[in-house]
Amino acid sequence: MRALLGISQVIDRVNGFVGKIADWAVLLACLVSAGNATVRYLFSISSNAWLEAQWYLFAVIVMLGAAYTLLRNEHVRVDLLYGNMSQRTRLWVDVFGLVLFLGPAMFLLAWMTWPFFLDSWVRNETSSNAGGLLRWPVKLILPVGFGLIFLQGISELIKRIAALTDAKIEGVELVADYERPTQ
Repeated sequence: MRALLGISQVIDRVNGFVGKIADWAVLLACLVSAGNATVRYLFSISSNAWLEAQWYLFAVIVMLGAAYTLLRNEHVRVDLLYGNMSQRTRLWVDVFGLVLFLGPAMFLLAWMTWPFFLDSWVRNETSSNAGGLLRWPVKLILPVGFGLIFLQGISELIKRIAALTDAKIEGVELVADYERPTQ
């Protein structure tokens, strides 16, 4: 179990770092958006590249931020039963959800989007818009993002199994607390 928890720590660190990239992408997207709007309205100058850069940054925010959100246990849940369960029962529900749903779905999505990226990269695909950007970098974000979510799912599975077996989790943070939404 110690080796698995070590793997979990590495995955958590990677997704923590990637999550910080997603955080900075939010700021960068805001700056690009504000700059583009300012230049467009003040000087009547615009470029499709800036609009596409915003879209690409949104892809980075969503796809790279999703694994970090899973690490922080902040994904949206269906609360009908989960909120009333004991901590141990929630851990079991998470284990089954990770094994039966998240793992297979993320693996399949990463596998299916890889050829989508590869085709774009081989063809050096660019946007059909005037002044548009290369397409393959944003298409690479898809399999990378799904792969990171898959890996974070493995990390969460390891931590939950360790918690269920009462293994010592030194240096590994299991964020499994649940707060019912306040609205």
